[in-house]
Amino acid sequence: MDYIVIPAYNEGKKLGEVIRKAQECGENIVVVDDGSSDDTFQQAKQCGVTVLKHLVNMGKGAALKTGCDFAYKQGAERYVVLDSDGQHDPKEIPRFFKELEKQDIVFGYRQLSPTMPLVLKFGNWFINRTLATLFHIDLQDSQSGYRAFTRKAYEQIRWEATDYYMETEMIIKAGRKKLLYTQIPIETIYGDKYKGTTVLDGVKIVVKMLGSKVLK
Repeated sequence: MDYIVIPAYNEGKKLGEVIRKAQECGENIVVVDDGSSDDTFQQAKQCGVTVLKHLVNMGKGAALKTGCDFAYKQGAERYVVLDSDGQHDPKEIPRFFKELEKQDIVFGYRQLSPTMPLVLKFGNWFINRTLATLFHIDLQDSQSGYRAFTRKAYEQIRWEATDYYMETEMIIKAGRKKLLYTQIPIETIYGDKYKGTTVLDGVKIVVKMLGSKVLK
């Protein structure tokens, strides 16, 4: 059974379109409203998908885990996770599921684009190099949230982080468990240059990576 999981926070304006496009690629869709103050919850409910809600904002990592845990209890065998802000094109979903026929986990990577803010390019490059140096995991885009994994993989990469570090923690665990993985290129639309991880988030991610390397 395949599931599509979408964490959302104050994305009422864009969420409906993302869900409708995702519905063209799969029936089992779970949206987690992470304590939004706008109409995110109502927009998702109108689309007829499963909607879970955090009463307060807990962070992307927490929202995604809530959705994946729910799907797991429903018997999900394969998961695709993507962002709700319209930067990830749901039409790519079948490609992720296709790759899971041979892999445990699939990472989408954003192709270099002049529309990608410079600060994001440098931050992502720096985190990628740090991951490769500390954990010998060489990915082109470690911070992309567009990913897929099997049920078995989820059992081994289930993260503790409640924030954006979740994406890095997932990679570290996948490497330590020696899971089979691949990368596929995705198109990304940057509608808001300040959306997603900030410079401060990037610094926190690197510090946590260093801590993980020292402690384990």
